[in-house]
Amino acid sequence: MKNILVVGATGQIGSELTMELRKRYGNDHVVAGYIPSAAPKGVLRDSGPSEVADVVDPNMIPEIVKKYKIDAIYNLAALLSVVAESKPMLAWNIGINGLLNILETARQFNCAVFTPSSIGSFGPTTPRVKTPQDTIQRPTTMYGVTKVTTELVSDYYFHRFGVDTRAVRFPGIISNVTLPGGGTTDYAVDIYYSAVKSEKFVCPLKEGTYMDMMYMPDALNAAVSLMEADPARLIHRNAFNIASMSFAPEEIFAEIKKNIPSFEMDYDVDPLKQSIADSWPDSLDDTCARQEWDWKPQYDLQSMTVDMIEKLKARKV
Repeated sequence: MKNILVVGATGQIGSELTMELRKRYGNDHVVAGYIPSAAPKGVLRDSGPSEVADVVDPNMIPEIVKKYKIDAIYNLAALLSVVAESKPMLAWNIGINGLLNILETARQFNCAVFTPSSIGSFGPTTPRVKTPQDTIQRPTTMYGVTKVTTELVSDYYFHRFGVDTRAVRFPGIISNVTLPGGGTTDYAVDIYYSAVKSEKFVCPLKEGTYMDMMYMPDALNAAVSLMEADPARLIHRNAFNIASMSFAPEEIFAEIKKNIPSFEMDYDVDPLKQSIADSWPDSLDDTCARQEWDWKPQYDLQSMTVDMIEKLKARKV
């Protein structure tokens, strides 16, 4: 990759991924694509080029690709799970119609494309524990429907047109930099902020609700490593299971309490979030990612918790 466009560069993952890519490839080689209502600020704005990049506008992405001679696109434009349930048609328009605009541009200009999928692409009939790479995917949310469609359409463009499409199925992402924006796994970010602020945390999911999670540094490394991987090794493309840790609310609470003994937590279950969580796997089998492009996470719940608390305290959140 020489010149990269990140679509959705001001989002939860995009804002950190853009900076990671600039660190690796040079500031001038990574364009931050954004929508007008979410313009880049601070170091994200000042460290490199940025352009308005609305995926639902079929003319906008090709113009940016031509202007900057883009050869790789990280397409992160999407609504997160809870928001998507309240705005299903908008979720489809951004997630799928926007994806088609990206893929058509990639076909025309010979770009590689990374469009992440999610654990939300699975459903209640999927095997819940150590979910296989290739298994039934019948999600019951619009978010999940768009992610399954993303996988299928991306594979189609690879097999039919030779577009270099690649993706991972992200679990819940936990960041010490960017706040969550409407996902079912958001509680696993919010809980750290409450702990550092000495506030009692009210958990929206019930005890015993296991979900796959990942610390942001591992998520960023997964995205970049897959795009850098030797294509000759890739049997799968869209999309790889990747895993790091799986825990229930009481387990992350107990780990935080080791570091902040006064921390307290109650439960007030959100029916929508709980129903979405109950339809997702408890844990993923990421053997294929480990075999095909040497995926290996660096953080587990214990090491992530220590780092999260240290970073948040340093920022005095």
